Amino acid sequence: MVDEFRTAFQELIDASVATDPQHFPTAVHKVYLLASQIPVSERELALEALAPLLSGDHAAPGIIADLSVVAGALVEMGTDPGPTGVEVLHRLRIMGKGAIVFARAWERTGGGPPPDPDTVTADAETRVATDLGPDAPSATMCWWTIRRHGLAAKTMLSEASVRAHLRRTPSLHAELVAIANQLSDLLTEFDEIRALLHMAEATSALVLDRRSRRAFRVLFDGIGDNFQLHTLLADALIGPQRQGLPGDPPDPRWVTAFRDGTPDPDAQTVRGWWNLVAHDGTWVWNEGAPAQIPTIDGEHVLVLDEQPYPRSWNAARRHPQVRGWLEIESELDAEEAALWWERIAPAEPAIPSADTQEDYPPLPEPVVLQTEDTPQADRVRTFLTDLTEEAPASEDTPDPEDTPVSEDAPAPTALIPVVAPPPTQPDPEPVQESTRESPPEPARQAPPAPGTAPGNAFLPPLPQGVSKSANWGPTWR
Repeated sequence: MVDEFRTAFQELIDASVATDPQHFPTAVHKVYLLASQIPVSERELALEALAPLLSGDHAAPGIIADLSVVAGALVEMGTDPGPTGVEVLHRLRIMGKGAIVFARAWERTGGGPPPDPDTVTADAETRVATDLGPDAPSATMCWWTIRRHGLAAKTMLSEASVRAHLRRTPSLHAELVAIANQLSDLLTEFDEIRALLHMAEATSALVLDRRSRRAFRVLFDGIGDNFQLHTLLADALIGPQRQGLPGDPPDPRWVTAFRDGTPDPDAQTVRGWWNLVAHDGTWVWNEGAPAQIPTIDGEHVLVLDEQPYPRSWNAARRHPQVRGWLEIESELDAEEAALWWERIAPAEPAIPSADTQEDYPPLPEPVVLQTEDTPQADRVRTFLTDLTEEAPASEDTPDPEDTPVSEDAPAPTALIPVVAPPPTQPDPEPVQESTRESPPEPARQAPPAPGTAPGNAFLPPLPQGVSKSANWGPTWR
C-alpha cells in the first residue's frame, strides 16, 4: 500500500509541474483514496514534498489551489502540517490580495455582488478589464481560486503549530487579518478564518478571583470563545482537587466537549459560575474571544465576580476541529496579588433581585394626578366678613354682573379689597379692585382617564414592571 501511495503521489507531482490536465485529476483521486491507509510518517513526507510547489511558480494557479486543498486533506487525516502549513498561509496572502483587487474592480464597474469563485467566466474578466487593464487576468485568477486557498488555510489555522508560527511573524498575521476582514462580507469561509486568526492572538491571561483575592497565571490555546474559556477555567480552579475555589465543579462531559471531545446529548447545557469582568470594571461577554479581553501592560486581565443572574450555554466548541486546552501555570503570592488588585476597578453591585430589594434605596412614590374622586378643599366665604363691612364700596367698582368671574379664581386675601355681594345675588365670587384686565387663566386639562399614562400621548404606557429596578438586566443570557 505504501508503494502504491508513493507512485500515485509522484504522478501527482509530475502532473502538477507539467500542468497536465489529463493526468492531474486522476492522480489527486488516487492520493485521496490511499492516504488514509498508510502510516502517518508517509503522509508527513508527502506533505513536506508539497511545500516547494506551493512556495514557487512551478505550477499553474489552479493546480496550486488544488494542491493546497490536498495538503489540507492530509492534515485533516491527522498529519502534522510542518512547513507546508505555513506555505499555505503565504499563498493565501498572495492570492487574497489579488482577490481583493478583483472585488474592488467589480464594484467600480457596475456594482452588485461578484460572481461565485467557482463559476467565474471570461465575462467577469472582460468586465474588470475596463478598470484593471492588463492586470485583469491575474486578478480574475486570484478570485477564481480564493475559496480553495481559504479552505486550505482554515484547516492549517486549526493546528496549534501553525498558529504559533503566526505569533512569531506578526506582519504575516496582520496581513491575513486585513484580507479576512475584507473578504468575509463576500465569502463566508473567511468569517471562520478571521476567528481562527483572532484565536492565535491570545494564549495566556492573569485571572483574579475577587471573593478569595487570589490570582493565577493561566495558559491556554485553541479557545474559540469565552464560553469555552469560562468552562475550562471552572474545571481548573474549582474544588479541592484543583485550586480550591468554592463552587460546584463542572460536569466532566462539559469539559470533554470543550477540549477535544464530542458533545454528550445528555449533558448539553452548561451552567455558569462567574461574571467575567475586565480590569476596568466592564463586563467580558461569553460570546467574545480571549483576545478581546482588555490588557494591562500587554497582559490580558480577567476578574471573576459573582454572577448577577444565572447563565447557561451549550457544551460545544465554536471550532469543533480545534483542540482546546487550559492549565494553571502558577498562583501569585499574596503580596504580588495585592499589587494587582490595586489596579483593578472596585466591584459593581450585582443587579438586585426581588428578595433583596429592601437593601437598596426605595423607589420614589409615584405622582398621583388629581381626579374627579379627589376631595376638594371647601371654599370659606365668610372669613373676611368684618373687613367687607368696614370697607365702603367704591363708586368706581364695577358691578359684579358686568364682571366675569372665573369659578376657579383664587380666594381673596386680607390685602385685597373685596366687594360685598348684593343681597339679591346668591353668593357671587368677590373680585379684585383693579383697573387692569387680568390675563385669562389657561384652561385646565382634563384628568387622564383611568389606566392611561399622563403626557402628550405620543408614546404608549410603559409595560408593567418596567420601573422596578429588580427587573433590569438582560434576559437573553
